[in-house]
Amino acid sequence: MTTREDKFKGVTIGIYKEDNDKLIKDMKKHINGEVVFFCVGTDRSTGDSFAPYVGTMLEEKGYKNVIGTIDDPAHAVNLEEKMKQIPEGVTVIAIDASLGKQNSLGTLKLMSGALYAGAGVGKDLPPVGDYQIQGMVNVDSGNKGMNQLVLQCTRFKVVMSLAKQLVAAIEEAYPLHNEVVNNTYITAVK
Repeated sequence: MTTREDKFKGVTIGIYKEDNDKLIKDMKKHINGEVVFFCVGTDRSTGDSFAPYVGTMLEEKGYKNVIGTIDDPAHAVNLEEKMKQIPEGVTVIAIDASLGKQNSLGTLKLMSGALYAGAGVGKDLPPVGDYQIQGMVNVDSGNKGMNQLVLQCTRFKVVMSLAKQLVAAIEEAYPLHNEVVNNTYITAVK
């Protein structure tokens, strides 16, 4: 449902523009154990479709630990219901589109702490996730009412490019076969 770059309680781990090696390294270093990818957004808005496309691409590749896809989105109306699907004892990586400054357009941002979905368009939704990955799909207008229009006018090329970049990084950091990462046995991505 689109976050806003300045509404966070976590700590920025890194900002990545076409640098998957660093993103992969940071994900492996900071996020281990069983993971669930919680992808927030809707295909009714080009900009807000970033995370559902990530979820769909992950499912198409065989990932089972995904909540939120194009066919079954997690969005403002059903967010709390979808949060109930998160298994106990897993690490949740919340993924969402974000609006930011011009110089952050086309970047991915990895942060610790919960995601506040909908903040960019003035929604007050419950926080979700232990970590968050945001795709900066467009520039924040500074006006929450206008940001909905900004999302509608977002270039699909930016959304798809970021989604492909993130899915490629996830495949490297959390491959489908069981693997030891940072001395932790990863099984949730099987």
